Amino acid sequence: MIELIWLIPLIPLLGFIINGLGQYNFSKLEIGLIGCGTVLGSFILSCVLFGQVLQARSAGDDATTVFHLFEWISVGGFNLSFSFLLDPLSSLMLLIITGIGFLIHLYSYSYMHTDESFGRFFAYLNLFIFFMLLLVLGSNYLIMFIGWEGVGLCSYLLIGFWYKNSSYASAAKKAFVMNRIGDLGFLIAVFAILATFGTLEYTEVFNKASQFPIGDATLLLITLLLFIAATGKSAQVPLFTWLPDAMAGPTPVSALIHAATMVTAGIYMIIRSNILFTLSPLTMQIIAGIGVATALIAAFIAITQNDIKKVLAYSTVSQLGYMFLGLGVGAFTGAFFHVMTHAFFKALLFLGAGSVIHAMHHEQDMRKMGGLKKALPITYATMLIGTIAIAGIPPLSGFFSKDEILAFTFESSPILWCLGFIGALFTAFYMFRMLFLTFFGKFRGTEVQKHHLHESPLQMTIPLIILAVLSVFGGLINLPAALGGGHWLADFLSPIFTHTNSRIPEIHLDHSTEYVLMGASAIAAIIMAILAYNKYVKRADIPQEDGVKQGALYNLSYHKLYIDEVYNTLFVKPINALSKVLYKVIDKSVIDGLVNGVADLVSASGRGIRQLQSGYVGFYIFMMVLGVAAILLYGLLNV
Repeated sequence: MIELIWLIPLIPLLGFIINGLGQYNFSKLEIGLIGCGTVLGSFILSCVLFGQVLQARSAGDDATTVFHLFEWISVGGFNLSFSFLLDPLSSLMLLIITGIGFLIHLYSYSYMHTDESFGRFFAYLNLFIFFMLLLVLGSNYLIMFIGWEGVGLCSYLLIGFWYKNSSYASAAKKAFVMNRIGDLGFLIAVFAILATFGTLEYTEVFNKASQFPIGDATLLLITLLLFIAATGKSAQVPLFTWLPDAMAGPTPVSALIHAATMVTAGIYMIIRSNILFTLSPLTMQIIAGIGVATALIAAFIAITQNDIKKVLAYSTVSQLGYMFLGLGVGAFTGAFFHVMTHAFFKALLFLGAGSVIHAMHHEQDMRKMGGLKKALPITYATMLIGTIAIAGIPPLSGFFSKDEILAFTFESSPILWCLGFIGALFTAFYMFRMLFLTFFGKFRGTEVQKHHLHESPLQMTIPLIILAVLSVFGGLINLPAALGGGHWLADFLSPIFTHTNSRIPEIHLDHSTEYVLMGASAIAAIIMAILAYNKYVKRADIPQEDGVKQGALYNLSYHKLYIDEVYNTLFVKPINALSKVLYKVIDKSVIDGLVNGVADLVSASGRGIRQLQSGYVGFYIFMMVLGVAAILLYGLLNV
């Protein structure tokens, strides 16, 4: 069945082509069947291949297979094939991308059904799935880079889907430009890898890299460049401000791209390149520092946001920070564990928010919601599960993945653990704040909205229920030994870390210490939930309208630490001013002056030469005599 691996990305690509070309000729039902069916087909094939990998791992095999499609580049002694890599890591990523992707496609059929560009939306979604699959399936860095750039393009197209709204179009451009900063780092890293190892194939690069000493300067440069790429794609400080603005896109886009798949591409790339990063301790320290800073900053900002999607956006940034913290302390499996559980509960929360927005006639301000749990019982129940999971309350999935990252962090640096713990407190508070403001208390919307409140249709609630089930039981795949588990995920992924197994630090915490850490995390999250309940339900302390003066910390959080304003002052305004100067001086005066000057010269020359063709015979005879005289004079002078 490995021979069918090429069909997994090809089928969504065909969906993009068919829907893209036939969007005006097909009915919405036909477009939905093509869009959803292609991703479902890829999911079924992914399940079959995952079963093969699982069977191979159970037999003790490393379950790694490279499937060559064709020879791609051959220049001198450099040869590169277009090939796919199937191993435990890529097989799990295939399930996440196609499985959650299908649920979001199904949800989108109902959510976007009234949109006039329904076909274009499904075409873009299918194209995104294709590029994301290419990113995780490629057996070398060049194919990964193609997928990397492709998902960036699709992100731009989907964020700016409603491009007639200028603010949405600006959000798309912001995401595109900020991602290009990271992508430049990736491109330079690819050239550096090629220059250092003479190849871009993962297996060859990692085998050669394992012979390098720890702290090698070349590996330090490569890993820093790759980390810059991950910083842009996975929205880390300082390149994170594009992701909250990306909420301008339709809600299914937020769930697919900015929760479950694209933003985790940076984590996938670092895990895939684990040997390079393990041999660069300085880079690992930087990753951990940036990760915990991102987790704290985003969580602090999320506490005061009133747009339901903005809260979830900053929550995504914060959770990505936790994943980078895990990577920085060597918890590669823990970081990927959190990628999986986060995909479940964050996709659930975004789709649940979409259900709320759908019921509220596109209202996103939580101050104008309240009391929705009776009108939207399924949405409320599933979002409650998602909130408990992301808050890290046992026994839901988020508790186990976040606990594994914090356990590694405690072993590595108690200071980083304290910072991560504080971020976890913020997470529990702002997530329950969102839940209580949306579903509890009195309804604060208009009478028209209240009259039309209704639960979403089955196409939207079924994905919510499935994701809720995954959010409840997803943590079981990597239960810690302290709770009677066998670290199944760690064992399954172990072939990925062949070169780093001896270098990755093991947790030496005794079970009693782990119980204390788990208990502290769980109890703290519950306390934060109770505080949020007292503030927003019991006291009904609804956030005030914009413009009302608040405390300094509140304003700092509400205005997002003024980071966008700082960037605007330091970068945007100076670049705009420089561009105006270059336009007036270089473009208009020099370039346009040169081009227009040449045109004027040719025109003036034409006008002058035209006088020689006057049509008067006498003038022609005069010019002929003058020419003869000139020839005679030239002859006399040269005798």
